[in-house]
Amino acid sequence: RVGVHGAWRPVRRPLLGGGGGPGGVTGRCGGPGRAMALAGPPGGAGWTWRPVARDALLARAFHSCTELRGRFYVVGGLPGGGASEPSGDTVLFDPAAGQAVRGAGDGPRRSHHDAAPVGGRWLCVVGGWDGSRRLATVAALDAERGAWEAWSAAPGSRPPAGLSGHTCTRVSDRELRVAGREGGTRTQRRCGSIFTLRLDPGARTYCYKEEGCRTASRSGHCAALLPAPGPRPGHQLLLFGGCSSPEPEVAGHWSLGKIKEEPPAALHLTEQLARLVTKGQGARQGPRGLRHHSCSVVGPFAVLFGGETLTRARDTICNDLYIYDTRKSPPLWFHFPCADRGLKRVGHRTCLWNDQLYLVGGFGEDGRTPSPQVCILDLFI
Repeated sequence: RVGVHGAWRPVRRPLLGGGGGPGGVTGRCGGPGRAMALAGPPGGAGWTWRPVARDALLARAFHSCTELRGRFYVVGGLPGGGASEPSGDTVLFDPAAGQAVRGAGDGPRRSHHDAAPVGGRWLCVVGGWDGSRRLATVAALDAERGAWEAWSAAPGSRPPAGLSGHTCTRVSDRELRVAGREGGTRTQRRCGSIFTLRLDPGARTYCYKEEGCRTASRSGHCAALLPAPGPRPGHQLLLFGGCSSPEPEVAGHWSLGKIKEEPPAALHLTEQLARLVTKGQGARQGPRGLRHHSCSVVGPFAVLFGGETLTRARDTICNDLYIYDTRKSPPLWFHFPCADRGLKRVGHRTCLWNDQLYLVGGFGEDGRTPSPQVCILDLFI
């Protein structure tokens, strides 16, 4: 008897109608109604992404996708076809209704940026490429008013030279941790810098402070705030990928009680992932040379998908699923490959909502064609 099966199955709802900057990729997206193949070895652990919606408004890559107030805010990104001019639109996707609508206008024109929810009200977009240069500014969308605001730097702020291909992780409602960035010859030596970004929503200001610690130079990586195993309990911010090393790197550690614990958001999915990894073979090392992949934290797991590998010259766009399990010390990696080339993605995003992991956008196998689909990760035990 097969222990675990994974498949994306079509949802019986109407599909929605719809009509080179930094970090360019070298590397086809599944069309409507395309069957999704089971990923994983026969008799082993399988998985795939199930399409639940399709809208041309969502066809982009190197965007941000952030859950706020039960909706996904999709901001900026590249529309594909080799375009280097990023989009300035904001799209709201309602996962409960499966519908996408265009949101507030006059948003920041950005790609290769990152975003974080603040105070249950604001969506803060940090840095990114505007089509001509890398920025370190902060733009905020007030979800209550549905309007964008340009916040200003507070006195004493010491921002990085410019940010793209970085990560921005929420530590609290007033503090974000910014790590890594792309850079040329002049800035590359400082691309391992770590910054604390303090926010004052009342004053509409922000302030950068460079931390004393540094990491390896990296960009196009992902970050995950996870429970810290071992003798120092608490939380640690881990960086995955964005350089040749397969090892995650710590970009911050907070002792027990310093990080406000959120209520468990995905109990069933966490249980499924725990059962899934029992079907795999754990390893101490993760993927080497992976960038522009996605990462979502689900309980004690970091779930990574897709991206571009730096380890080969051809067929660089990936469709592999990796699970980083922190329940034991040392943590273990579990790799679940996929034979379905239609699932290759780069510059995409994953977002957790209502015990489901969603996949939004990204370029397909050719590295140029953006996917208009929204998918959900299905695991059948």
